[in-house]
Amino acid sequence: MIEILHHCGEGGGAFHAEEDGKRMGHLSYEWSSPTQFAIMHTVVEKEYQGRGVAKSLLDAAVAFARENGYTIRPVCQYAESMFRREPGYNDINANKRHDNS
Repeated sequence: MIEILHHCGEGGGAFHAEEDGKRMGHLSYEWSSPTQFAIMHTVVEKEYQGRGVAKSLLDAAVAFARENGYTIRPVCQYAESMFRREPGYNDINANKRHDNS
């Protein structure tokens, strides 16, 4: 079972996916403002690709944003692609909220 750990600091933070104590991947973000963060990188170790790790990391970041009233700027290719194709993220998508689409 994938466990998601979250570490947050002044400049940003990261969500880490682990299974049986082994790091599977991470999603890192940087604060753009007190109420907005930008997803900068989503990385999954090669041996864990294709198991939904990236989606689990993104889901954790989205839940964190919703729970705290934050918006997200999807900068990395994976996050940007997922936000573009999934209208369910529009409520926290800083790009959508600014262009009113």
